[in-house]
Amino acid sequence: MSNKKKTSGGFSSLMSVLAIVISLVAGVIIFKFIFGDPANFVEGDPNGEPLEGNILGVIYKGGVIVPFLLAVNIIVIIFAVERFVTLSKARGKGRIDAFVAKMKTLLEAKQVNEAIEACGKQGGSLGNVVLAGLEKYTTIVDDTSMNKEQKVESLKKELEEATALELPMLSKNLVILSTCASVSTLIGLIGTVIGMIRSFAAMSHGAPDTAQLATGISEALINTFFGIFGSTIAIIAYNFFSTKIDAMTYSIDEAAFTIVQDFSSTQK
Repeated sequence: MSNKKKTSGGFSSLMSVLAIVISLVAGVIIFKFIFGDPANFVEGDPNGEPLEGNILGVIYKGGVIVPFLLAVNIIVIIFAVERFVTLSKARGKGRIDAFVAKMKTLLEAKQVNEAIEACGKQGGSLGNVVLAGLEKYTTIVDDTSMNKEQKVESLKKELEEATALELPMLSKNLVILSTCASVSTLIGLIGTVIGMIRSFAAMSHGAPDTAQLATGISEALINTFFGIFGSTIAIIAYNFFSTKIDAMTYSIDEAAFTIVQDFSSTQK
């Protein structure tokens, strides 16, 4: 099982790196061939002015920082979708609070086998942890080689190990979202500074070059927009998923406590 976990973790990390690389490539392609499409510019020249009212051409004038900002936004979207799908599966079937309440009811009625069956139907991380605990419950309840304290400690250890196996999967890739929340703003700020430098350069030689001045200001604002947009989405996604994970973790702890308490009350 340990080797399988390591292999799965390595594969998942490889997929994360691959997703980031794909996002960078996609950002460059979108910038070059969609925003930089000659049809978006006067006389079909991407080095010239964008057509009046053509947003794609205007964004292209944001400069070389835009592809990186596009990549960050794509990364945020990819991992937000990945976390949503993963946590939806980890949540299992039905309401979590209803499942915990059902476990309490079944254990109070000493219907351990029915509780084990319900865990299989739940199919989520909570069900996996409770199932591991209940299976340990059934193997040690009649074990005469251990006293009550040893049995309780063994049950707690099994629940802790099962929980430790589930939690990394729940929180995986959240660090990417939190990193994007900071990096997006910083990359946008770099583009903003570059745009402002060009704007001031347009005013430094006698009469201001209005075309260059407008281009510099446009570049600064476009990079600012994409930087703030990516950061905002990343922060919202991170907080949303963190709240979901905290709720699931609390439910796992509550269910584990219920199993231990029920076991302790039945042992002499």
